[in-house]
Amino acid sequence: MASTEGIRCMWMRGGTSKGGYFLAEDLPDGTAERDAFLLSAMGSPDARQIDGMGGANPLTSKVAVVRRSDRPGVDVDYLFLQVFVDRPIVTDKQNCGNILAGVGPFAIERGLVKATAGITEVRIFMENTGQTAAAAIRTPGGRVAYGGEARIDGVPGTASPVPIVFEDTAGSTCGALLPTGNAVDTIDGIRCTLIDNGMPCVVLAAADMGIAGTEIPAELEADEALRGRLEAIRLKAGPLMNLGDVSDKTVPKMTMVSKARNGGAISTRTFIPHRCHDAIGVLGAVSVATACLLREGPAAELAVLPEGSKKSLSIEHPTGEMTVVATLDGEGNLLKAAILRTARKLFDGVVFGR
Repeated sequence: MASTEGIRCMWMRGGTSKGGYFLAEDLPDGTAERDAFLLSAMGSPDARQIDGMGGANPLTSKVAVVRRSDRPGVDVDYLFLQVFVDRPIVTDKQNCGNILAGVGPFAIERGLVKATAGITEVRIFMENTGQTAAAAIRTPGGRVAYGGEARIDGVPGTASPVPIVFEDTAGSTCGALLPTGNAVDTIDGIRCTLIDNGMPCVVLAAADMGIAGTEIPAELEADEALRGRLEAIRLKAGPLMNLGDVSDKTVPKMTMVSKARNGGAISTRTFIPHRCHDAIGVLGAVSVATACLLREGPAAELAVLPEGSKKSLSIEHPTGEMTVVATLDGEGNLLKAAILRTARKLFDGVVFGR
């Protein structure tokens, strides 16, 4: 059926990623059948994804599955699926805050949420992690506005702002903000912070890995010794973070940090986990910002933090920066984090499998 008739889909850019947005009811019911269709639609497994819609990069081989929610105080449920590029794998073992940016507009476009004049808030339950986010979508005249003045690094031009507030993300995948109970663990002689505030991350100092932290992603990807060391640490971190064997998983992400160079809080180079990210993921940025706020650890020791209980932390990355606005309680613990993204509808129609 899928190969002859196609399945309704909206392709969108969400933040610095893009992918297919589907209503859950439009996809095949069984997980195996669903995943087989998505692999075919993306053109995986193939390094070029030449026979599908994928863009030959993990950041452009993503899927959002959205449904109307039955949960109190929630509008829609969102399941993120990462479609591997060169392997026949579709995984729901991580969340994606960039693709999340398109969920609100998509839900309004598909009639799951009724638009109001001005701003429409869409409350989104993230199925991957069991947490909730609230996105504010501009809807003048009751229609989604994609044009605007907001600019985010890693995306050319400007678009309508999509501010997102994350709630209760600590330990959403690993069971605790610091799954080992420590701000610092040592793996293969390297001091690491194993942290999960929406995205499981291993945060380690770039200098400890023998790099400056200023290198371009292509240079780091070409460093086979560095990649080997990072993967060895990641495989050992997986069980410590309650993630089990992570050899076929896309988490934890590996973020090497160094002092900020452009007035931000900290500089990052992130492997996701085997490709070096041109930027940094939304929830990865939230986890790294949270690591900066700890009392110790590689990020905390290198970060420059502003004063006050509400801190704007600029997380620098290879193509710019991402600002996380952290609100702290009286004891300095993170209450909530907000981030600014943008989204744009690219096409609306049907996509075909083989």
